[in-house]
Amino acid sequence: MSATILNGKAFAGRLQERVAEHVAGLKTQGVVPGLAVVLVGEDPASEIYVRNKGIATKAAGMNSYEHKMPAETSEADLLAKVEELNADPAVHGILVQLPLPKHIDDTKVINAIRPEKDVDGFHILNVGRLATGQAAMVSCTPLGCLLLLRDHLGSLSGLEAVVIGRSNIVGKPMAQLLLGESCTVTIAHSRTKDLAGVVRRADIVVAAVGRPEMVPGDWIKPGATVIDVGINRIPAPEKGEGKTRIVGDVAFDSASQVAGAITPVPGGVGPLTIACLLANTVTAACRAHGLPEPEGLSV
Repeated sequence: MSATILNGKAFAGRLQERVAEHVAGLKTQGVVPGLAVVLVGEDPASEIYVRNKGIATKAAGMNSYEHKMPAETSEADLLAKVEELNADPAVHGILVQLPLPKHIDDTKVINAIRPEKDVDGFHILNVGRLATGQAAMVSCTPLGCLLLLRDHLGSLSGLEAVVIGRSNIVGKPMAQLLLGESCTVTIAHSRTKDLAGVVRRADIVVAAVGRPEMVPGDWIKPGATVIDVGINRIPAPEKGEGKTRIVGDVAFDSASQVAGAITPVPGGVGPLTIACLLANTVTAACRAHGLPEPEGLSV
């Protein structure tokens, strides 16, 4: 058996088309969703990511506001910028690009964003709302994973799901989302006894540990759906000296022989993050104006 490859890039493209359609509809009602991204410092990876966000935001017909601040910006000045964006009615979503310079407290900055504009879903109120089944802004990567699972499997009700990894960004919100879909959910991690046995029970495996190819094929239940969130760069001497390649947390070659469906790395979960950021911004704009939220783009 060979698994169905879940093409995240293609699915993200379809999500972005739906976002653009909804934005066009909002514009007829005089509403233009706006996303503000704040970048502190000159981290090259962050700069590329912010640029790609801006391109995708504009392509969807939304307003994109980019605020670049020098690395030596004080915490007080960054908090003042966040407060300015909180008060701006044209801005429906605020994203402060992480990581921030070491002299700035990430948590303080994230919790300064108004929860309804927190399109990253990291604010403590959004985390609490998600945990208690209330309308929340949901972290983009787990939201993308859930939308992909729904698209492939339909109803997830009653399925056994194992999330490997307990981070605040992916593992914990992923587990809450799966609970919300009436899955039976286990959060596994490096201290889990008989991790292989736990994973083998799962109809759905979400791997988000940041350890290259940690999950081998013989941990996978035949026919399970595997979502690999990991992005790890490892040496690739076959490509030449000093070269690297990107792999996930799952050993793709062996797992794809057992699984029913699996996301590749790259090209699986990665492209969904920006698509879900756009979806969250549209959801935030709809909530701000008391308009119906787009179906299939949120929880």
